[in-house]
Amino acid sequence: MTLSNPLIFAHRGASFDYPEMSREAYLAAVEQGADGFETDLRLTKDLVIVCWHDASMKRVADRDLVIAESTFAEIRAAYPVLALTELLDIAVENKKHLALETKHPVPTHGAIERELLKVLESYRARIIDAGIFVSIMSFSWFAIARVRRSNWNTVFLAVHRWFYIFNPGRSFGPGVTAIPKMRAERPGKRKIFVWTANSREEILLCKEKSIDVMMTDRPAFARSILESA
Repeated sequence: MTLSNPLIFAHRGASFDYPEMSREAYLAAVEQGADGFETDLRLTKDLVIVCWHDASMKRVADRDLVIAESTFAEIRAAYPVLALTELLDIAVENKKHLALETKHPVPTHGAIERELLKVLESYRARIIDAGIFVSIMSFSWFAIARVRRSNWNTVFLAVHRWFYIFNPGRSFGPGVTAIPKMRAERPGKRKIFVWTANSREEILLCKEKSIDVMMTDRPAFARSILESA
């Protein structure tokens, strides 16, 4: 039996080689043969959606700014953070699929999903013309419930595979450590988005389990492993 390769999504861009979620990381992911991009999303004080994982800028930029308490101008002055619209432009231009994770808990609660749907709607025609698909992801059950009636694919992220039965989304996103015992049957034929496969063993496991989308920090490495398997 010939196993199909999962789609390779660059986790925070080609973040093994470049600063995570930077313009350079996403452009490098294009060069490294990624099929799509993954990013984390947070909302600034002035309601700009930015590509950023942590609540603050301390770990990555060594600044004490808190994303939810700072304006986009303040954040951009401290570090070249990408706005979601900038990442959308890169994805559309290079025809790369997108997996967009809204971070929770946050003080603005569901505002991030409301603003995200507005931005995606403004890009809908360009997304369709580019032939790419966009998925909204979150570890928050409530976040996915807020957007599940939209026309975008929704992915409920979870550490444990047993969360599958409580999944409010159209797709499921288990951690790579949860998939060794995953059964072939998929309720409702939901697609599987796995995070984050970086080793040779993890990448080959995603192929063996017929995972649909594999998120990785190392898209070039993942591509080489899959093509030689």
